[in-house]
Amino acid sequence: MDRGTVGSAQSGRLLVEVRNEGNSAVVTPAGELDHHTADLLREPLEACLAKGLARLVIDCTRLEFCDSTGLNVLLGARLKAEAAGGGVHLAGMQPVVARVFEITGADAVFTVHDSLADALADDPPKAAGSAGSPESS
Repeated sequence: MDRGTVGSAQSGRLLVEVRNEGNSAVVTPAGELDHHTADLLREPLEACLAKGLARLVIDCTRLEFCDSTGLNVLLGARLKAEAAGGGVHLAGMQPVVARVFEITGADAVFTVHDSLADALADDPPKAAGSAGSPESS
């Protein structure tokens, strides 16, 4: 059930999967995000933005390590996504990865969710022609 899959990239230490989920591109890096593997995440993020997917949800549940190069990839994607009217949401960070964001203060510039489900629940529905009038069922 690969419905909505955009693509994936892999090396010995990092695998990145991308899929569409509602208005979001869900990007799942698995393994170690560092100087040697950063481009494996940067390229799919930039491809999503180039396709007009400005709401990027990074599912961090399988991310085991992130150094300053990986952090810079995410910060760069955040700037580009916000310029396009979207943003980068981080979901399910492991304590070792969350610590890097806390130490650097980067956790204050991202929207951080406890889980992928929380990040996707926060995804506003696409407007159907009417700006801001909520419909009741």
